[in-house]
Amino acid sequence: MNRRSKIRGTFFFTIVLYLVYSGSAFAQSTFEDNLQKKTDSLLAPVKGKGNRDELLPNGVLQNLISPSGWGGFGTYIFGGIGGDAPQPYRNTADLISFGGFCVGDPRKAVNVALSMNITSVHDVRDFSGNFEVSRQIFTGSSISVGGLQLFASKHESDSPGSTFYFAFSHAIQSLPSQTEGGSKLTYTIGIGSGRFYLKSPLDVKAGRGAHGTAIFGSISYELIKNVNFNTEWSGINLGCSLGIKPFKSPLAIGIGLTDLTRYSSDKPNTSFIISYPLSVAR
Repeated sequence: MNRRSKIRGTFFFTIVLYLVYSGSAFAQSTFEDNLQKKTDSLLAPVKGKGNRDELLPNGVLQNLISPSGWGGFGTYIFGGIGGDAPQPYRNTADLISFGGFCVGDPRKAVNVALSMNITSVHDVRDFSGNFEVSRQIFTGSSISVGGLQLFASKHESDSPGSTFYFAFSHAIQSLPSQTEGGSKLTYTIGIGSGRFYLKSPLDVKAGRGAHGTAIFGSISYELIKNVNFNTEWSGINLGCSLGIKPFKSPLAIGIGLTDLTRYSSDKPNTSFIISYPLSVAR
């Protein structure tokens, strides 16, 4: 994939938690970002013995193009693949794959998640890394700090460099989910650099400005059991998505429309992520 095919007009990371994509800046930003955060939702804590008396996220994907304050919970390995079609200012699609692990109890201390992205999937090259450190604070709330697109190749990526962020998330305590111990409604607000603030060179050329808001946020509501509807602002553009957990297994799917405004990018596009976290110890 050449440099031009890497440019993405708006946004995703968001996985990634790693799992992660967005609309900000560039193709690499997009998927790494989106993927990085997507996984956050997948590894979010669930109600269990010894937990505080509180509602937590319902365990279904809640972010597609922005990070979450909820990180991992326990020891996991995870992996997946995401896509974007068409790319901003282009008519072609793009893919990214990712994998990593997390460890730690965010109630007692912190959870640390590390992951790697492969932006050029067909020939397995163009690597970059992500990290996230999360901590549960007061009832139904969590914070995280993270970094995306770390060590991305300057020769392969048009990324504006490493991206760093802070996020706060809360699960509304008065709206219990159909999933035991979960909340129907959660929200996130955060601030970040890089892909949350810098638009792509093609956005600048098109007269859409050079900077976004740096502030991002999301709201996720449970429509039915194991299906969430998510609305997000990535700092660069608006997106909406469905988070779906189709089976009893941890397999998670996210499907959405991103770049819904002309604040960046030249057209809306579709994004997806498929991820599978595997518990090593909980």
